[in-house]
Amino acid sequence: METFAEVVRGRIGDQREGLRFEGRSWTWDDVLREACCRASVLRAIDPGEGRSQRHVGILLQNVPDFVFWLLGATLNGDVVVGINPTRRGAELAHDVRHADCDLLVSEPLYADAIAGLDLGIPAERILDVESAAYSTLLQSHQDVEPPATLPDPSALLLLLFSSGSTGAPKAVRCTQGRLGRLTAKMADRIEVRRHSVNYLCLPLFHGHAIMMTLANAAQVGATVVMVRRFSASRFIPDIREHRVTFFNYVGRVLSYILSQPEQESDKDNSLEVVFGSEASPAEVRAFRERFACPDVREGYGASEGVIRITPVPGSPESSLGLPAAGVVAEIRDPETGVECARARFDDAGVLLNADEATGEIVAVDRGPGFEGYYKNPDAMAQRLKFGGQDFWTGDLGYRDEAGYFYFGGRPADWLRVDGENFGAAPVERILVRFDAFAGAHAFGVPDPRTGDLLMAVATVKDGHAFDPVAFDDFLAAQPDLGSKWRPTFVRIVPAVPTTANGKIDKAPLRATAWEADDVWHAPTRSSPYRLLGEQDRSRIRRAFVDAGRENALPAASQELRAGERAGFPAS
Repeated sequence: METFAEVVRGRIGDQREGLRFEGRSWTWDDVLREACCRASVLRAIDPGEGRSQRHVGILLQNVPDFVFWLLGATLNGDVVVGINPTRRGAELAHDVRHADCDLLVSEPLYADAIAGLDLGIPAERILDVESAAYSTLLQSHQDVEPPATLPDPSALLLLLFSSGSTGAPKAVRCTQGRLGRLTAKMADRIEVRRHSVNYLCLPLFHGHAIMMTLANAAQVGATVVMVRRFSASRFIPDIREHRVTFFNYVGRVLSYILSQPEQESDKDNSLEVVFGSEASPAEVRAFRERFACPDVREGYGASEGVIRITPVPGSPESSLGLPAAGVVAEIRDPETGVECARARFDDAGVLLNADEATGEIVAVDRGPGFEGYYKNPDAMAQRLKFGGQDFWTGDLGYRDEAGYFYFGGRPADWLRVDGENFGAAPVERILVRFDAFAGAHAFGVPDPRTGDLLMAVATVKDGHAFDPVAFDDFLAAQPDLGSKWRPTFVRIVPAVPTTANGKIDKAPLRATAWEADDVWHAPTRSSPYRLLGEQDRSRIRRAFVDAGRENALPAASQELRAGERAGFPAS
């Protein structure tokens, strides 16, 4: 099929269950009737000046109306804009206005978030899906036939705001043709079939949920079990109750699931395939074993859809794997554009040449397949550097002599400790082996003299506590721990901040750095870890002042220094 609209139209008349949500159920034919109703509502709206397509912004949790509006806009050939609900104030208004939304569909949960904002949309076009006026509007568009014509494959369908993990969120373009082609390939690749039950727990404003869960189900007529938001405590009961066969994840989802108490019945489930990204090898192993689901697939990709790297038989455990068929990728120096040297490891697996081997992951000659960002030429230029057609992902990585790729972190995760450069990702892969840790996240904080110090923020498993002596012994026993990879600071937290799609948000952790009550400190590689007190933190701040590097202090330290200068207690 050439368009996603054709995929959707293929479900008209299909009496198999298409959507299940909070005790309610719709056949695929029911779903399409609801979609046709929303399509009719959209056709009554004049698009903005100079545009033939209507842009509908959707600010909803994962509720049935999100699906109905998305599929309705698809049938029309209109544009769906998924609005990230974690954005607030001016940022949220910017997203709505930047995407030229003609209509905003929302719910009472977000009423306060949009109140008083200049969204550029008339009040009568801001719809509350729980209001009486909304029900009346839909009643006037019931039993409407689908549009008589199909959209062009080149017609814009989705504006998907990126997670912002490699910079400010950008609206990624996705056309009818791209999603239509991708849907057929993905359904086959992850083996979603007519009997499948897809668990939709990731937010629908992000491409992962649309492309890998909803669109695949529409392709083959599988059933979608949808929840408002991901819940680790509800996940295990849900997969058993609904006989889920497939779900996908990003970021910390597997970690959150594994942190739940084990049950003897965990293996009694229908899971066939699990697909995701950014889980550690240890988490993938643990999930496979605990839930008796051997087919857990990790992969690397970009929201822009131009690169995919997946494990293959023989891939080193900590690697991403190899580029998918038809994809050519390289590791290049972001300053010169020259391909980096291949990574070398010693017998213990220590990366010996991180400085020369680490660079940016680049999809070679994928510019023509990159549909670009909406009204953002600067972001386009950043991705297609040096005036070429190669796509620069903004992610760090390295590649070994056999061609396997390894994730090195985001650009902000590149550290320089005692003159040595390295990425945070390989450090995190080691730290998460510590028995007490449910998750571990590494990043650089300023050194009072020059460069960075390594800091780790970790969560602990239920029933465990952080033992600094045991942790020190653990680090000493890791043969692949680089000589500069021992964290200077370790902070223990109940939970780490995440973006709306489950990726770790390290920005607030960097801003707080050591200015918290739960930070352990080992100033040298031979020092034991000791809990920091206020006098210790004050001494650290003073060291920056003495070295003339006060401006390099993290944000929280800057605020405390300002209080000290004004004569107020730093605490």
